[in-house]
Amino acid sequence: MSLSAQPSLGIKPSQQRSWLRPKYLLFAFMGLMLAYVLRHDEYFLIDKTDQEWQHIQTFRWWLLPHGLAGACALLLGPMQFSERLRKRFTGLHHVVGYIYIVGTFIAAPMGVVIQHYNERQGDARSFTIETAFQGGLWFATTAIALALILKGNVQAHRQWMTRSYCTGPLIFLAVRVIGGVTGWEKLGSHVNETIVWSCTVCSIFVGDVILQGQELLRNRRSAAKTKIAAPA
Repeated sequence: MSLSAQPSLGIKPSQQRSWLRPKYLLFAFMGLMLAYVLRHDEYFLIDKTDQEWQHIQTFRWWLLPHGLAGACALLLGPMQFSERLRKRFTGLHHVVGYIYIVGTFIAAPMGVVIQHYNERQGDARSFTIETAFQGGLWFATTAIALALILKGNVQAHRQWMTRSYCTGPLIFLAVRVIGGVTGWEKLGSHVNETIVWSCTVCSIFVGDVILQGQELLRNRRSAAKTKIAAPA
């Protein structure tokens, strides 16, 4: 028996390809980004001798709810893009979605407050303005998504939830990965501000690229199914 004629051990080609979907590859890449950020930027949480504790001393009680709410949005957000979860566990999907929305509505404005405290430690007022712009964008896209689902517009709701995640948690990861990997984070707050501005400006564009990619793949799968179902 030739190699091409050997059985595939019960694994269908469609099952093999399912693990190579762009969505899963994107989530895997985000997982790597999260692992990097936890080690590079958030390691101080388990190291009491880290100098970062002195830096956050003046706004620690603002940082606690901001961090917890932002972590909920960051970790629970990807669950909202699972079609299986949405179809099989609709109630859980709704609960996770509302937790994400509440987390956004808490984390976004508190981020502005925290950055205002950082002005006292040398950051420019323009950095606070940028934080307000980025937080407002995250808040606005999430509010639009909420309004759409309350009106029953599921398709548009999904689109705006994608934009919401790109303007919030994804910026959080991207800024820290870019600054850390390149070493630019050590060049001063003005460079960090430039990185944040760049990521904020690109966030909606990135979200729309993801949406267009999903639509393209959906159309291709639909065309393939139609071709297979068509009579010879």
